[in-house]
Amino acid sequence: MHEGGLREAVHRFKFGGRLDLDRPLGQLIHQRVGGRLRAFAPEMVVAVPLHPRRLRERTYNQALLLARVLARELDAPVRARALARVRDTGSQQRLSRDERRRNLRQAFVADALVAGRRILLVDDVVTTGATVAECARALLDAGAASVAVAALARAPRQGRGTSGANLA
Repeated sequence: MHEGGLREAVHRFKFGGRLDLDRPLGQLIHQRVGGRLRAFAPEMVVAVPLHPRRLRERTYNQALLLARVLARELDAPVRARALARVRDTGSQQRLSRDERRRNLRQAFVADALVAGRRILLVDDVVTTGATVAECARALLDAGAASVAVAALARAPRQGRGTSGANLA
C-alpha cells in the first residue's frame, strides 16, 4: 500500500481527526495529476460519500475535504450531494475484491444534476477499485458524460507498489 510518511499522513487524516492535512494532501494529488485533470476538464467534483451512520461516527468525510481542495485548484464546483451512499456497507477492510464488489452493489445513487457532465470523482485511498467503480457506475447511470477518478493513494496491484496521487 502507500508507504512511509504518506501512509502515516493518510491514517492521521482519515482516522485521527487531522483535518488540517486536507490542503497539503489535496495539493499533492493536484501536483501529481493536475495536468491530466485539467485535460479532462471536470465540470463537477464529487467525493466518494460515506453512509450517514459512518459520517456521524467520524464527523467528516475525508474524501470530500480532498475534493474541495482539488475543486479550488481546478476552478470547478464541488457537489457534496450529487452522489449518496444509500446502503450501509460496513467496513470493507477485511473483504476480498469479489466480496467488496458484491457488498457495494446498489450502494450508491447519483442525482440527475450530473447528467451530461464530466465528473471528477475523488477518494482518499483506492484499494481494490470496487468502491470507485460502483460510484462511477451510479454517476454514469444517472447520465454523467464521463467520470475520472483521482485518489491520494492506491494500494499495490499484485505486488506492484504504487504510491502518491493517481488518476485511476
